Amino acid sequence: MQRMLDQRAQLLLKTLIERYIAEGQPVGSRTLSRHSGLDLSPATIRNVMADLEELGLIASPHTSAGRVPTPAGYRFFIDSLLVVKPLDSRELHRLEDQLHPDNPQRAIQSASQLLSQLTKFAGVVMTPRRRALAFRQIEFLRLSEKRVLLIIVTQDGDVQNRVLFTERDYTPAELVSAANYLNQNYGGQSFEDVRQRLQQELREIKQDMMHLMNAALEAGNRAMAEGPEPYVLSGERNLLTVQDLSHDLRRLRQLFDLFEHKTTLLQILDLSLRGQGVQVFIGGESGVSAPDDVAVVSAPYKVDGEVVGTVGVIGPARMAYDRVVPVVDITAKLLSSALSKP
Repeated sequence: MQRMLDQRAQLLLKTLIERYIAEGQPVGSRTLSRHSGLDLSPATIRNVMADLEELGLIASPHTSAGRVPTPAGYRFFIDSLLVVKPLDSRELHRLEDQLHPDNPQRAIQSASQLLSQLTKFAGVVMTPRRRALAFRQIEFLRLSEKRVLLIIVTQDGDVQNRVLFTERDYTPAELVSAANYLNQNYGGQSFEDVRQRLQQELREIKQDMMHLMNAALEAGNRAMAEGPEPYVLSGERNLLTVQDLSHDLRRLRQLFDLFEHKTTLLQILDLSLRGQGVQVFIGGESGVSAPDDVAVVSAPYKVDGEVVGTVGVIGPARMAYDRVVPVVDITAKLLSSALSKP
């Protein structure tokens, strides 16, 4: 696409999108002539606009002679034309002061709130994905017929308990035997790793013990993976006052449905876990159903060098990306620093 646009067309597209972001009104040729710095006739500008419209980068609303960016236009602008601004020193100090390393949960909450306050949109922070923790030891305790208590001791000494409902009644001796087998052969590994290895080795175990062990591994895996809410969301009410969104109740409802269905929003945030640096998703680019005029700006953060979560801002596609991108970028880096060991 970049090769199809000469420098003149790129500058006019950049100017159009920047004016539209700043003013929220369709941009006409006279405005482009005044702000682009190019000495071009109105007819020449109109011809370039027609070319950009044919490429699907801008569109002409029915009620105006001016043009507005399309999702494809925003995509080209972000990928090829965007110049980000350095973060204001006061904003940077505010972020540094409030992301306290002494309390991880408070740091995550603060990061979400600061993202919202600094951008005036919704801030979101995915809580750290727990690593696949290893167990040091497990025990089975018979509670009653077909009810067994699974006791898990982690490598850190934490203790988790889960009740298993079994297909048959097990004697105390059978439970001790099953626990000994798992501890001696698999102690120090994660339940997920054990489950994969056991698929090959279960043939050697008595068939009626297989169900108990499978139930224990599934319950153990869930116990180790359980954590707090998958993300912290702040400032979603800010979006009620955003002109581009508030005038269309259907779009607002669609956006708040995105917040309600946690798995949908997590799918978008998950994409950032696999990426490098700041990423911008406009409308349905993420593969998840979202309004065309909504954008998510996100970046992964790390704990001790390992990517464990994402920070992001959710707002209208007509947002000041030159300002929002560095806010998200710096927040991700400062949160990484706050949550990592010194």
